[in-house]
This record gives sequence, C-alpha cells and structure tokens, in this order.
Amino acid sequence: MRSGKQRSRKSRIKEEELITEQYRTIGTNIQFITGTNRNNIILVTSPGKEEGKSATAANIALSLAQQGNKVLLIDANFRFPEQHEIFNILNIFGFTDVLDEKITFERAITKVQGIHILTSGTVPLSLSTQEAEKFFNKVKSEYSMVIIDSSPLLEINDTRILANISDGVVLVFKQNETSMENALESKRILQYAQANVLGAVLN
Repeated sequence: MRSGKQRSRKSRIKEEELITEQYRTIGTNIQFITGTNRNNIILVTSPGKEEGKSATAANIALSLAQQGNKVLLIDANFRFPEQHEIFNILNIFGFTDVLDEKITFERAITKVQGIHILTSGTVPLSLSTQEAEKFFNKVKSEYSMVIIDSSPLLEINDTRILANISDGVVLVFKQNETSMENALESKRILQYAQANVLGAVLN
C-alpha cells in the first residue's frame, strides 16, 4: 500500500504540473493576442496588495522564456518589491538605480532560469512619464517580451503611468477577496489611462 506521504507528494507534483501548464497557457494566450509584434511590454497589476500579481508576473515571464522568447522581468513595485525574494537574488541595484543613473542597465541585470531580471532597486522614486518612456524605448528593442510587475493599481500612481506606455495589461484578481467594486474601478482607471487590457487572471 502507498503511504499517505507518498500520495501527498504525488498529489503535490500533479498540482504543480497543473499550475505550470496554466501559466504556460496564459503565456501562449498573450502571444496570440499580441500577434506577430515583437518587443512587447506587458504590465501585470492588481487592484490591491497580496492578490498574487508578483507570482503571476514571475510565472508568465518563465513560461514565455520556456517558449523561446528573450524575456526581461522588471520589478516596478518600488514600495513592496517581491521579485528578488521569489528568485532568491540580491536587490542592491535595480530599476530605480538605473533611472537615477547610479548604475547602467546592463550591470543591474541578473539572469535566472533563462530570464533577465531587473529588481526594484533601493532609491526612493516617483516615476515620471518622460523617464519611463525613455527607459523602455531603450530596452524594449533588446527583448521580445518585457514583463513589468507593478505596484497595486488603486494605491500607487506609478502604475497608471506604466499602464499607459505598455502594450498590454494583465489584471490579477484574488478569488473570494477582490471585491467587484475594486475590479470595476481598476477597469475604469485603465480605460482612463488609455491602457490596452489583455485580460484578467483569477488567482
């Protein structure tokens, strides 16, 4: 007979495989939606905190890289960054340091599991449209996909700036926690920012 521990391990492996396949499907759908266009900037955001957007952004980046794309993952959640913790890397220099010209983009990049990661950085910063456009115009030609993990949409203005200059936005909602009011308000804000909403992920 199989022990409970063996059954639990097998069940956990199946669950992980299912989750991986779901993220692969999301990555494939993003590529279908964006068509043959390359150098796409995709923003991943959520109405509030702890709704799963950082994990979703990381897994989308991984799935796109596994499908042969050259992927850059940027942690633009300056106040509560998570990508350095997800990938177990240092966050000494990152996005804000590059914008503040304290370090070059090339030196700030860390390559992990086939993707290039730009952590949030340590310099407090309020993003401006001009500097964001300048940065993304420079780096987008080097990658087939740029995935941005942003701050919560309803809390930080930076996210609206990034949504406006992105080629597409993926909204992440947490099941049984994201309110309908916040979901609709997020949609309204993105419409006002003239963002291209690709779809939503129910976490």
